[in-house]
Amino acid sequence: MPSDNQLIGVVDTPGEERDALAETIARDGLAVFAVASIEQLPDETALVVAHSRAVPPAAWPELCRRLPTLVVSDDRQDDELISAVDAGLVDYVIDPLRHGHLLRRMIRRVIEVNRLAGERERDRRRLAELNEHLETHLAMLRLDQQAGGQIQRKLLPPHPQRSGSVNCDYWLAPSLYLSGDFLDFQHYDDRYTLFYFADVSGHGASSAFVTVLLKYLFNRWQGEWDGHDPQDLGPRWLAALNRELLDTGIGKHATLFVGVIDHERRYLHYSLGAQLPMPVLVAGGDASPLAGEGMPVGLFPDVEYPRLGCPLPERFKLWLCSDGILECLPGETLDERLGELERRVLANDTLKGLKEGLALGKVAEDDGGIAADAPEHDELPDDLTIMMLSGFGDDDS
Repeated sequence: MPSDNQLIGVVDTPGEERDALAETIARDGLAVFAVASIEQLPDETALVVAHSRAVPPAAWPELCRRLPTLVVSDDRQDDELISAVDAGLVDYVIDPLRHGHLLRRMIRRVIEVNRLAGERERDRRRLAELNEHLETHLAMLRLDQQAGGQIQRKLLPPHPQRSGSVNCDYWLAPSLYLSGDFLDFQHYDDRYTLFYFADVSGHGASSAFVTVLLKYLFNRWQGEWDGHDPQDLGPRWLAALNRELLDTGIGKHATLFVGVIDHERRYLHYSLGAQLPMPVLVAGGDASPLAGEGMPVGLFPDVEYPRLGCPLPERFKLWLCSDGILECLPGETLDERLGELERRVLANDTLKGLKEGLALGKVAEDDGGIAADAPEHDELPDDLTIMMLSGFGDDDS
């Protein structure tokens, strides 16, 4: 209900009729102030009840712009009433003394509508202020994410690069700025090359922080390895990482593939934690996913990861893709999309060729191998990473 202390200005020529009009309005406790002209209205006036005979025709537009205005008249055919209507008055009442109850209800309704309009305007201004603050914070967050993307980019290995007789190249596109996908490729010595391929659950800042942890831990563990028992390296690393992620309590897990290439034997030792899609080995005109399965890393305690391996042909390509690639391939089912991926890696000799065949829309490119920092690029549904290893006699890749 509107407050009764809001001042109602009555504009009419002085006399008994004005006094009667003011008394009629004041019967329900409304505060009334009667004046002879609109210039005499107090600043605190909330609404005006003006008699058509008391306001010159030229003054109606200014009065209606200044205050909500109800017009009263003794005659519906009053020419001054028509002028007031044309100026934009809120409403009018004919014979107000006879219809006092209606007039008071109209006054209360106009006051309430005006009050709500004022609240809406205050809310609009407040929302505009909040939106401005939000835009400022979003801009700061965007800058932070872009800076984080630059740092994450520096942690990636150089590419393309060569370790002995094996080449490595990759392409990584975060869904926005930071990525939960990560990889590394390291020359250990003349016999061994180490690499891993990781996809941390989710994407964005929290997942990107886990990739920094991965980088640190794998570098530390690589430094501690003595170069013996390469078949045990992947399972041991994954088990240790599983404990680390569980101990952090951040609720993040990852799928990983860890590989050790033995150049002397031309053999791949590997272990994996729920990698999807499985790496695809292309050799001799055939494409086949590597065998094996394992539990995700960071979900369950005391997990043992498999010791797996396969010989590598003289000329081979090993393709590793994060599950974001499945969003860019045709097919109604997972099996159909995995089959399409096998066909495409078999048909493409280069990383560029495979990437250009995907439905990626407009994705930013840069020389660091990670697509980011371009505000006009399309947001991918998920982080997407492609890694290609090739060798031994495949020097043209």
